[in-house]
Amino acid sequence: MEEYLKAATLFLSSLAEAAAAVIVAIAVVEAVVGALYLFLPARWRNPGKHHLAEKEDVRLRLGRWLAVALEFLLAADILRTAVAPSWDEIGKLAAIAALRTLLNYFLQQEINRAEARHPDAVRRSSE
Repeated sequence: MEEYLKAATLFLSSLAEAAAAVIVAIAVVEAVVGALYLFLPARWRNPGKHHLAEKEDVRLRLGRWLAVALEFLLAADILRTAVAPSWDEIGKLAAIAALRTLLNYFLQQEINRAEARHPDAVRRSSE
């Protein structure tokens, strides 16, 4: 029974990592498409919107998706460590969790600052 639980936990961990990879891949494609769109002449884009606000939209959407992917990766690490909690694994988890939490914190701070600068961009980028 214990072996099945370990196998299931490792499988879930792999699924969480795969989900993070898919999220990052889709977010990058979306950001590239959004950035390429910015190279179109202004008359073909939203003429009432400032170019910097459009760039901020792309950044905010990418940042939000990267934050989600970081959460999935942290979940995968927690699941993997739950299977074989040696002190070495716990130490690695602590270091990884601290780094990912710091990355997520600073990413969220940047998103909050961007939202304060361009509140109209927030409504569109979160849709």
